[in-house]
Amino acid sequence: MQPPLYQLKADFFRMLGHPVRIRVLELLQEGPLPVRDLLADIGVEPSNLSQQLAQLRRAGIVVSLRQGSTVRYALAGPDVADLLRAARRILTVLLADREQMLDQLRRSEVELDAS
Repeated sequence: MQPPLYQLKADFFRMLGHPVRIRVLELLQEGPLPVRDLLADIGVEPSNLSQQLAQLRRAGIVVSLRQGSTVRYALAGPDVADLLRAARRILTVLLADREQMLDQLRRSEVELDAS
């Protein structure tokens, strides 16, 4: 029996729930990159990056492209980049709301201190 769609979505988002995987996907939005460039930017151990890339490949989110002795990774399609942009927009709104709340708290503290 096929799991319900909401379970598949939860599994998908859980798979994305690692900072190294998110950073890899962000970097690959610019186009295919060799592992050495990913390592230089992310700054993790090669074995850790390899594990994260393997999970992204198994999920079908990234593909590996061999060019001679160099392996480059790329997003499997534009939908992942769209998802990351949507997440950025959502976080921008959430963080802006938090910043407004912090400003209100700071103003109320100043008003309390002045009284």
